[in-house]
Formats: sequence, C-alpha cells, structure tokens
Amino acid sequence: MPDSTHVFHRAPTSTLPCAVKGDGIYIVDSDGKRYLDGSGGAAVSCLGHSDPDVIQAIKDQVDSIAFAHSGFFTSAPAEDLADYLIERAPAGMRAAYFVSGGSEAVEAALKMARQYHLERGEGTRSRFIARRQSYHGNTLGALAVGGNVWRREPYAPILIEASHISPCYAYRDMQDGESEQEYGLRVANELDTEIRRLGAENVCAFIAETVGGATAGVIPPVEGYFKRIREICDEHGVIMILDEVMCGMGRTGTLFACEQDGVVPDIVCIAKGLGAGYQPIGATLVTEHVYETFVRGSGGFQHGHTYMGHPTACAAALAVQRKIEKLDLMAAVQRQGLALVDKLHARFGNHANVGDIRGRGLFQGLEFVADRTSKTPFDPGLKLHARIKKHAFADGLICYPGGATADGKRGDHVLLAPPFIITDTQLDELVAKLAGAVEKSLTEIGAA
Repeated sequence: MPDSTHVFHRAPTSTLPCAVKGDGIYIVDSDGKRYLDGSGGAAVSCLGHSDPDVIQAIKDQVDSIAFAHSGFFTSAPAEDLADYLIERAPAGMRAAYFVSGGSEAVEAALKMARQYHLERGEGTRSRFIARRQSYHGNTLGALAVGGNVWRREPYAPILIEASHISPCYAYRDMQDGESEQEYGLRVANELDTEIRRLGAENVCAFIAETVGGATAGVIPPVEGYFKRIREICDEHGVIMILDEVMCGMGRTGTLFACEQDGVVPDIVCIAKGLGAGYQPIGATLVTEHVYETFVRGSGGFQHGHTYMGHPTACAAALAVQRKIEKLDLMAAVQRQGLALVDKLHARFGNHANVGDIRGRGLFQGLEFVADRTSKTPFDPGLKLHARIKKHAFADGLICYPGGATADGKRGDHVLLAPPFIITDTQLDELVAKLAGAVEKSLTEIGAA
C-alpha cells in the first residue's frame, strides 16, 4: 500500500485492508474477511455498521438539503437534535453547540469556559486544571489539557500551560487500609489544593473524563469523587467540564455517564456514540447559567467551524439516538455489559497477567501486568498491547489496546466497547478471540 496510495495514513508505512461493507457489528474487507468490531472502532459504532433507519435518514436529508452554513441559517435537524438532547440531559442543561468531533467539542468547551469568565469581568481566569493519564483530543488546546504523555511530547513546546492532578485510579493508587470513599475524597481534594496554589482568581476550568478512556484503559470513578469535585468547583467559581466523548451517549448504560455519579457539570462534551460513525459529529452542551451569561453579555461566542451544525450530520445523529431509544438499548447496554463482565472474569479473572478488569456497561478494560501481586507492568519495550492488537486483528477481532497505562510510560491495556446490539453469541466470540490474542502475545514475549 505505501507505494500505491496517495492517502496520508496515520502510519504511512503500514498496509491496511480496505473496508467495503458493514454487516451489523462486523466490518467486511475487500477480500471478504469479517471483523467483529469489539471496540466500536474507538467506542464510536454503537449501532453497528448497517442500520437501515439511520442510512435512510441520511439519504432523506441529502435529498432535502445537505449543508447550509450556520452563519446564515439554522436547520430542522440541528434544532430537533438539540431539543432531543437537552430534554434528556442532566437537569439544568440549556443548549447544544454542534461540531464535527470530540476534539472540536473539547476545544469549544475550553474557549467557552474562558469567554464565560470574560463576560463576567473575571479576565484573570485563564488556567486549566486536568488529570494525569487523561485524553481529551488532538487539537492543541485539547492536547494541552490532556495527560497523555506520548501524544503530548512532540508538541510540548507549543502547548498552553495546564496543571495535572492525580486521576481517580483506584487499582493503582488506593492505599492499603483506605476505603474507596476516603480515597476518592483524597484525590478529589488535590483539585482544591491546586486551585489554592494557583489562586482561584486565575483558574478558568477543571476538565475530566467521567470514565477514563483511551489513555487509562477505562477507569470509572469511585463513589463520591465527582460530587466532591463539583463542590470544589462551586466553592472557587471554577467551570466544571466533563469529557464524555468516549464514555457518553449510552456507552456506560445511561445516556450521560455523569448521571451515575449524581453530578451536573457546567459543560459536557459528547461525540463518538452521538452519531455512531454514520456521520462526523460532536457537541458541547452547556447549562442555563453558562448560556445566559453569553446571551446577556456580548451576545456571541467568539469561535466557530465551517461544518458546525451540519444538517446531514445532525439528521444522522438524531436517527441514531431515536433508534437507541426505540430499541431500549440502554437496558441492553446494562444487561450485556454485565454479561461481558461475567465472561471476562470467567476467562481472565484468575489469569496471572491480568491485573484488573474494570468499567461500566459496554465500556470495559483489562490491564495487563507482569506480576499480579506487585502490579508491576511489563517492559514497555515489549509492546504487549500492540502485539495483542495485531493478533486479534489477524483473527478477525477489532479491539482498542493502549500502552503507558500505569504512569505515562509503562503499562498495557485493552479497551472494549462493542456495539449496543451485540448478542450473547457475539460476546462469546469476542472474549474467545481476545483470549487467543492475549495468549499468542504472551507466548511471543516469553511470559506464557
């Protein structure tokens, strides 16, 4: 492929199969090989790859009007999708700002937070606080607040300064004799300490993934953690941004992941499962008080993209969300999520090199270790996660492995985020193929 393509691929020296067809939760390549999409690509394809109702909605919208620039027009799909989301969002959400993906949603959230303070006459508030082992996107602002060491490193000299406190990572960081509640409060209080160190008058926003995703290998917060974060933000007048680009839109068993934590952020970012991959779309949702600050202030948000509020993308996303509700797929995510956890524990629960199985709903992660007792990671030079991906893909399974899980340099995990329509038989296929890939990889490095 490198000599025969003019596409600048992510890895220009690699040779990729050509996807030609979707069939439920499977992707079929040009040779007819079928791949079970065990991670929804990157936790995107929650309805699989061939939903007829979504496809028809896209065709119908294109027949009507494909695009109208949002500087001149609104559109029925954008208005209807915003109504749909706000009606089902946590209490207090007021408006949705539509973009083309997760990085754009986070970038918009950062700018919204900054302009919110400017509208209120608090222009000194420019600092952002985030968490280590987080990932918020690849645009410069999103990358700056993210804690993914590998992705940040080449661009560090051109990133804005941001603070990074501890993640809520109970598997590695909870101390002996410490309860989950005590641990959650301890790491949440790091935010209060950092705000006071910087001076509250200088802090713009705190951003966190509700359930840690790609960099951390799916780490759900302990009970009470985000409630304490909300208290700290309120105390200091700091905007609370939750990044649900990967974990939101039903992935954890509720439409918004933060519903399970009993908190309402000032701003929440969504994407991936919003449009399920049928069209590129993301959104930044804001509460009444944030929205009204703009309305009563300058009357405009000094930001924008050409394709924001794209009618065809909004029509696709609305069809996706309506189909999820029609089929009661939130109940399916909860049910099949429990089934997946049971199957993972049955196969990997006593595995010498699986340190942790964690997650919520159909958003699960496995962290691999060289030693379960000490939780020592494998040598990163072995690239265990990359080996697992390679062997799984060869056997027709798409999973989402990652490295540097433990501390930004060491650690390996696999993230699973299958479509919400996955069946019991397909769950068995997923776990069996993953187990085969893990064993082949461990044998290669001499650990099996």
